[in-house]
Amino acid sequence: MDIKQLKYFRMIAEEENITAAAKRLFMAQPSLSQQLKLLENELGVQLVERGSRRIRLTESGRLLHERAGQILDLLQTTATEVRELHEGYQGTLAIGTIASSGVTLLPGLIRDFHENHPYIKFDLREGDTHAILELLNNGIIEVGIVRSIFDLACYHWINLPPEPMIVAMSGKWNVWRKKIPISLHELADKPLLVLRSNESLLRKCCQDLAFEPLILCMGDDVRSLLVLANEGIGLALVPKSALGLVPCHQLKYREIIDSPLVIKKVVVWMKQRYLSTATKHFLSTLLSDDMQLT
Repeated sequence: MDIKQLKYFRMIAEEENITAAAKRLFMAQPSLSQQLKLLENELGVQLVERGSRRIRLTESGRLLHERAGQILDLLQTTATEVRELHEGYQGTLAIGTIASSGVTLLPGLIRDFHENHPYIKFDLREGDTHAILELLNNGIIEVGIVRSIFDLACYHWINLPPEPMIVAMSGKWNVWRKKIPISLHELADKPLLVLRSNESLLRKCCQDLAFEPLILCMGDDVRSLLVLANEGIGLALVPKSALGLVPCHQLKYREIIDSPLVIKKVVVWMKQRYLSTATKHFLSTLLSDDMQLT
């Protein structure tokens, strides 16, 4: 029993007449009768009761008619899904990101991508740069957002726009009443709340200005730092994309001038590794935003 025989049988059952079914199938009536006979012989059952004007399905015939419909529908659905998967209309985008980007940068990228590819699903992983690259190397994800600290010989990458850091503070620390940028030097004696991934960059920038930063707290989630800053515990140094991320009405934000406190991130994927069509579309979306491919 094959797909062609099921199609023949479905047509016979719908027309209740072999001659009429043969016409719709553009084949000779004797050939269609022979196919029906072969199908009955193969299954070892009678599928139709032959009358002078029309045929009736036996109980076995009715069951086969129902199952044949399900099989043919599934076949059509499968063919459609395979084509759509190949063309990128469906599928799963497996992406990893460093923690800070997971709550600042990535949501916007996914929102924009989802608007144009609503049937693609997402598999998101978070970790530090080392963990994301390990997931990438092992094939668990296809694309990652990391800091630019890796062996460039193994990867393709897209440079994301550099992102400045800003200061978030409550009224307790808001000694700068006007909404003007502040100097990093003005934070020399202030308790700072810092993302762990930004600690080394902050220390280097402060050392270049001849002072040691007063780091009160380090964390991995920018939202936690913003909540602590809202409580007046200290001043949070966060990426600019975190502006307004947490609805803390007491928080005030200030940009930092004369400072190299800029976060550099890249979207990275393996060289000479298969990429799903969903991932290719995601990368094309990034490139359409005039980001730099390397």
